[in-house]
Amino acid sequence: MDSLGVVEVVSIASGAELADGMVKVADVDLLRAAPLCSGRFLIYVSGDREAVQTSVLFARSSQKKLVDSFVISNISPLLIAALKTTEQARRGEALGIVECRNVSAGVNAADKAVKKSEVRLLKFVSGQGIKGKSFFVLGGDVAAVREAVEAASDVLADRLVEAVVIPNPAEAMASALTGGVR
Repeated sequence: MDSLGVVEVVSIASGAELADGMVKVADVDLLRAAPLCSGRFLIYVSGDREAVQTSVLFARSSQKKLVDSFVISNISPLLIAALKTTEQARRGEALGIVECRNVSAGVNAADKAVKKSEVRLLKFVSGQGIKGKSFFVLGGDVAAVREAVEAASDVLADRLVEAVVIPNPAEAMASALTGGVR
């Protein structure tokens, strides 16, 4: 797998139907097909670049109303790991928190951030319990976190809700964001 396709659909029913079609038109793996709390539907597919592009192009050309869609090639392994689990913060490292208006834009921004700077992607939260928004938490030295947060903010443009860098977070805050500090 070298590419990730992300499609966010306005309707749960339409999203389920679209996800079914996406895996039928190309040889992709369906990583996630699930409703978000906002009544939207999120689809992640992975595979080789051509197959993922074919699948996402199918979604874009459908009559379904999309919130957003992306194909990310040469996906960062840090992003794939963060989509599956949360990593604990390290004592003394800076944290960057980037909040996005939707999930698909957040996935793209997180990938750009970790490719831009030497940071760790500690957590990615996609839509559940936060009205369809997403956010992610980066960790590393202050300069690297600032550079990564700036790269994510630039990519998000009007999809950015807020982005902050906490240079020396309280251990309790770091633990609350990432499930612990080591």
